Amino acid sequence: MNFLKNVPKTVFVLGLVSLFTDVSTEMTYPLLPLFLSQVLGAGPFALGLIEGVAETTASVLKVFSGVWTDRLKRRKPLVVLGYGLSGFFRPFIGLAQVWPVVLVLRFIDRVGKGIRSSPRDALIADITSPSNRGASFGFHSSMDNLGSMIGPFIATLLLLPFIGFSIRTVILLTAVPGLAAWLILVWGVGEKKPKPGKERKGTLNFRADWKKLGGGFKKLLFALLVFTLGNSTDAFLLLRLTQVGVAAAYVPILWGLHGGVRMVSALYGGRLSDTFGRKIIILSGWAFYALVYFSFAYVSQPAAVIAVFLVYGVFYGLCEPSEKALVADLAPQNLRGTAYGYYNLVVGLGALPASLLFGFVGQTWGYPAAFVVGALFAGLATVLLATVKKDH
Repeated sequence: MNFLKNVPKTVFVLGLVSLFTDVSTEMTYPLLPLFLSQVLGAGPFALGLIEGVAETTASVLKVFSGVWTDRLKRRKPLVVLGYGLSGFFRPFIGLAQVWPVVLVLRFIDRVGKGIRSSPRDALIADITSPSNRGASFGFHSSMDNLGSMIGPFIATLLLLPFIGFSIRTVILLTAVPGLAAWLILVWGVGEKKPKPGKERKGTLNFRADWKKLGGGFKKLLFALLVFTLGNSTDAFLLLRLTQVGVAAAYVPILWGLHGGVRMVSALYGGRLSDTFGRKIIILSGWAFYALVYFSFAYVSQPAAVIAVFLVYGVFYGLCEPSEKALVADLAPQNLRGTAYGYYNLVVGLGALPASLLFGFVGQTWGYPAAFVVGALFAGLATVLLATVKKDH
């Protein structure tokens, strides 16, 4: 297939690992609110606490795992450990009798994500060159999105009356794709070690490593932070659909179609960054994001809002792989894991204040105003990104 032409075998295998892992994750995630409320009798506070702890844990650990992989000069052991933790412990959520047990298991699941993400991205960067790095990250992102589409579909199918599995059983069955992902990883992924360099011994020195990352990378992080502050949770977009009159029954279908747009666009967004340059593709993606958010603010016809929602997926395809490829381009080779740790931290932790800001503006001045604020943040971020240059 043409879109696989420039993708190394290891990246293809990592894509399959992410596909099966996301099937497992997305079979569980949509069922958690129902499981907590209907099966365990927990309230909204429990769900908020569980997800807040889980996602914050993953974001913070990505920095430490990035530093760790650079000091080990190895990628695969941490990737195997991270996927193994998630795949092994996630299914046990189905056996929980009280919500604090879910909190602990969800925490371990996200610990696994925090451990694997930065080393995995660094591994992809290590085995690619500037000419195929965007395409490789694009393929990996596409497989991620494909898994996110398949997982909820399988969970829904298993819960239908003619099959009739309980929520507990469906969550337990996530062990199957989780195990498949781990076995594919262990047996299918080799590792190209980073080029030999000066051995790094002693205690962790975040300040010294931060200085070595260079001004260009730090400017990229700042631009990403500004953009992320305007990039609130996509749950608000789903809410916008219902506000303009889209029936609730159609929302899951539209979310699945949105995931399909993300999957397809990611295949081409990364390749475009290899051809035309990272910055121009990211700038185009952020400008497109601003246009979409302005449209959400001022378009009110259901059909038009649905169209805007679906094309919004193109933004992810343009930006996700291109941003990750640009991180590798800007960071020193021996600090790629550390660089991805900071990148993931900014994107992960920035999501919380972004959603709080959107919610505050939307509640105070209305949701159209909140979308305008998000678009303005994206516009400011594009100006900041334009100043980013490689300095080594």
